[in-house]
Amino acid sequence: MLRCIKKTSKVIIPPTAGFDSGVQELTRDMYMVVTTDPCVGVPREWFGWFLLHYTASDLAVFGAKPEYAAINLLGPPRTSAAVFKKIMQQACETADELGTSIITGHTGTYNELTTVIGTCTAYGFIQKNKLITPAGARPQDNIVCIKPIGIETLVNFALTHKQQAKKLFGAKRASRLVAQIKMQTCVREAFLLAETGKVHAMHDATEGGFVAALNEIADASKLGFTINFSKLPITKELQTLAKHFRLSLEQVMSISSTGTLLAAVSPEAKDEVIEAFSKRKIAVSVVGVFTRDMKRAINRDGKSEKFPEQPDDPYSRIMSA
Repeated sequence: MLRCIKKTSKVIIPPTAGFDSGVQELTRDMYMVVTTDPCVGVPREWFGWFLLHYTASDLAVFGAKPEYAAINLLGPPRTSAAVFKKIMQQACETADELGTSIITGHTGTYNELTTVIGTCTAYGFIQKNKLITPAGARPQDNIVCIKPIGIETLVNFALTHKQQAKKLFGAKRASRLVAQIKMQTCVREAFLLAETGKVHAMHDATEGGFVAALNEIADASKLGFTINFSKLPITKELQTLAKHFRLSLEQVMSISSTGTLLAAVSPEAKDEVIEAFSKRKIAVSVVGVFTRDMKRAINRDGKSEKFPEQPDDPYSRIMSA
């Protein structure tokens, strides 16, 4: 798909597998980071919020703030003007919270569509020496996981399968999960890590979850890693969901986890990072280490097993149940 794209000297990071943003050189000292994402199938009352945060998170893991955005809103002919207006109201409120200016866009209805779809393209600027990419991980960097695995799937399941969620988790915990919908972003956490100056790579765990995000950092950085399974932030609710849907360990680690952030942190900064997130009551776990050896392993129950090469994300099956 990417072979037809013409390379130019000003494009520092062109479309690349595992990279959710591209980077263009503006001046001798400044880069522009650009990203684009679709938004579909999310709760309508949060559509505009997700539309902005999907791209804001992609910029944040590169160390850039989402300064400007362009939005497309598309829907089937039956889509009312009120629906588009409500989404734009949500998007504008979210843009204000993020410090983002919406500069252009397009709205329309099309016979070929069956549901509302949004796209957002966002960009921001960053000094060259502050750019962070998935290719920056180094041997002996700690693999840090911010927030629990599977938070996206758990929250969205509780939102869309209310009665089933109450049966599985209990009414009180199901209600708490619904209230955590704003955890499906890593903007704040990525900026907090970037401010330490000791993070070498970041990646949010969206489709394909922990497995996809970790493999993509390792692929880009040409490294291996060792993971300690007992350190993975797998909540009781995810264990319950896994048991109910008979998920394998590979599927648990591959489950869609938008909002969960993986980072390669220098060894000497580990305690500083843990303290910074603990003070803000944000869950943080050191789950492994990157290695010069290309071997990718997970240690579980005293045994070393091969880490999954490809994710097996059960999100769609769970949400369509």
